[in-house]
Amino acid sequence: MKRIVVASVLPFLLGLCQADAAEVAPPPPISSNLPANDEVPTAGKWAGIYLGINGGYGFGSSQWSLAAVTTNAFNTGGFLLGGTIGVNYAVSQVLFGLEGDLDWSTLNGSVGGCAVNTGGAAAACETKNNLLGTVRARVGYSLDRTLVYVTGGGAFGSIQTGLNPPTSFNTAAHLGLAVGAGVEFALSPNWSAKAEYLFLDFNNASCSGTAACGSAASAAVVLTENIIRGGLNYKFSW
Repeated sequence: MKRIVVASVLPFLLGLCQADAAEVAPPPPISSNLPANDEVPTAGKWAGIYLGINGGYGFGSSQWSLAAVTTNAFNTGGFLLGGTIGVNYAVSQVLFGLEGDLDWSTLNGSVGGCAVNTGGAAAACETKNNLLGTVRARVGYSLDRTLVYVTGGGAFGSIQTGLNPPTSFNTAAHLGLAVGAGVEFALSPNWSAKAEYLFLDFNNASCSGTAACGSAASAAVVLTENIIRGGLNYKFSW
């Protein structure tokens, strides 16, 4: 009799167990909380050759050293506008690059009564920088769409020196140093906008020739500039 009861109840119990097992949902997969590979910040998004435009304002100081006297440093200032070309190479989140630019500039300043012109009248010593270029290395760190960087290299300036009056100037090309830092933000895979600060030092300029420099002929001229500018770049991917 017991065997008959067990044989009858056993299939029923097995059916209930199978039904309960089917209703139990499998546990959710364990999440690592790590971003997908395409979401990991990488400097590779910045790699490539790029062209751009830039513009901003420069301010600084200049000083003349004449045979008998050295002027006080006087303020200079003016606007800049020009073009940019560069290349970036990425290693993990670190970016290495080389950038060059060439800007038209209105930077100028003067100090009054520092010399005597060829007409025998007191005149102001004036320093101008009407063309400015730099060639710099860049090292940056990528935070996905944001790039922060430091930069340094050489500077080129077409520097004009002379007395006012008259308004004729001695123009010469001079080399200097450029260092700075900036931040760049990717607007799209190819377009980016940047804000940048540069310090430039031209310590080897001069004023030569009595027609432009009068009694200040052969004066040594120092010019330093602080450049604050923005830029828009278009990158051509590798």
